[in-house]
Amino acid sequence: MRFRPAALLFGGVACLLSLVALPAEHTDGQSAIASAHPAATSAGFEILAQGGNAFDAAIAVSATLAVVEPMGSGLGGGGFWLLHRASDGYQIMLDGREKAPAAASRTMYLDKQGKVIEGLSLNGALAAAIPGLPAALVHLAEKYGKLPLRQSLQPAIRAAEDGFAVYPRYQQLLEFRKPHLNNAAQKIFLGKDNAIPAIGTVIKQVDLAATLRRLAIAQRDGFYKGETAKKLLNAITQAGGIWTQADLDDYRVIERPPVTGNYRGARIVSAALPSSGGIVLVEILNILSGFDLDVLTPVQRKQKILEAMRLAYRDRAVHLGDSDFIQVDQAHLTSMKYADLLRTNIGSKATPSDFLSESPVQEGQDTSHFSVIDNAGNRVSATLSINYPFGSGMVAAGTGIILNDEMDDFSVSPGVENAHGLIGSSANAIEGGKRPLSSMTPTFIEKDDSVLVIGTPGGSRIITMVLIAALDYLHNTGEISDWLARGRYHHQYYPDIVQFEADALSEDEQAELSTMGYVLKARDRKYGNMQAVLLNTRDGSLQAASDPRWLGHAEVRPATAKLPDEPLEYKKTGTD
Repeated sequence: MRFRPAALLFGGVACLLSLVALPAEHTDGQSAIASAHPAATSAGFEILAQGGNAFDAAIAVSATLAVVEPMGSGLGGGGFWLLHRASDGYQIMLDGREKAPAAASRTMYLDKQGKVIEGLSLNGALAAAIPGLPAALVHLAEKYGKLPLRQSLQPAIRAAEDGFAVYPRYQQLLEFRKPHLNNAAQKIFLGKDNAIPAIGTVIKQVDLAATLRRLAIAQRDGFYKGETAKKLLNAITQAGGIWTQADLDDYRVIERPPVTGNYRGARIVSAALPSSGGIVLVEILNILSGFDLDVLTPVQRKQKILEAMRLAYRDRAVHLGDSDFIQVDQAHLTSMKYADLLRTNIGSKATPSDFLSESPVQEGQDTSHFSVIDNAGNRVSATLSINYPFGSGMVAAGTGIILNDEMDDFSVSPGVENAHGLIGSSANAIEGGKRPLSSMTPTFIEKDDSVLVIGTPGGSRIITMVLIAALDYLHNTGEISDWLARGRYHHQYYPDIVQFEADALSEDEQAELSTMGYVLKARDRKYGNMQAVLLNTRDGSLQAASDPRWLGHAEVRPATAKLPDEPLEYKKTGTD
């Protein structure tokens, strides 16, 4: 049976949004953007300079990231856009998450013996869910933007035609996914003889430019109908997929009230289901609010945080999924009364996850994030994804679109290990039309004197990354650049280990945590790519920061908003 309890569960939250006093909205005539690539940040500022607002800039940044960061997001994927409108304080989350095709079933990735067929939910046409990003861009332009979509898409079209220079992260993730790229993807992303292209090699995407142009001209119909749709369906069908035109026709962006909470007098505003990010983040902060973290030693503090992570991720595994299909008691999970109960389970040592007796689900490993505040105080926190780096590895020939593999974000089968070697929950079981559970956590944190707009990619570690940075901000530790650079540690209930970056735990802390019963696993690579902007609501000043681990770019610029005398020209080729 399909449940639709969201309106009931969120009704109180929606009322709360209108009652809470919000900080001042002025930005002293400046705007700020932080994104995963300099070209995307520049695209956003270009649209702001043409008279666009933060929502128009979000379109430009999202679309340009689809071009220059193809391993993280794209037109063949989806995402969540958390919006704040300064004129009236209105806040909403756009759910542009991919959804399962109607023909999807719980057994689609199992053999006759009920065992998971390795790689089937990760690679190729059957791994792809129906994309939501193109519909979300149209929705943003129609309902929240000031400029026509065709104008906001111009920087991305130009980037696709002119090309971008290969950079180290592109190389690394391309090497990882190279064995799973189909012929159409190989022709775009690899060099001669299918070699990994050298740093600085220019990657041009002519077909993607044409697809973006069709979207710019025909809006929604430029992707979900006509030439683009025909090419997508033809490629999917030939490769053994199950998409239909009805699946494309039925896709809709959903507006959902965000999850809200409070911590140390600050207001937390974050992603709603089918993202687990907001519920889990608020639940962890609720648990931690019962400890005086400022008086604890560094290792004691981290121990309490790790246990709060464990407990909240257990609830993620057991209870969370698409709230249009299952009943989720969000009010209970995010209540302080429930947090008080959970807190009684936290002692001075590790609590083995086996004692909690349930099993987890896992989300993919690569996404993209950006944060925007414009000169009017409008703001956007957006996290986008195609799941694994380069998604399913499949480009639909003639479109330039690399398709997601978000179907792997479902529990492939309750009680059966998924492709990540983890056991999933029936709450996130596959069902036609359902949206897979996500960890994406675009977030606003509103204090009396400032507002932080933040988020990051990173799969199941997204929530804990946002948490660690948020705690620095909430406890007034360091500056915005410090919050993004901080070493990261993570516990997700199962596997029952603490993952950490090499600089996140000192040798003494590792030794002490080990004696407490924690199993530690140092990661050989950095993770995450956090992007944040910070508004000082007392003087209107802005700061922006990009994760130092990768290529991203953050900048604050004076507002130069001026509409062009004539609309930007665009080539009327490849129309439907």
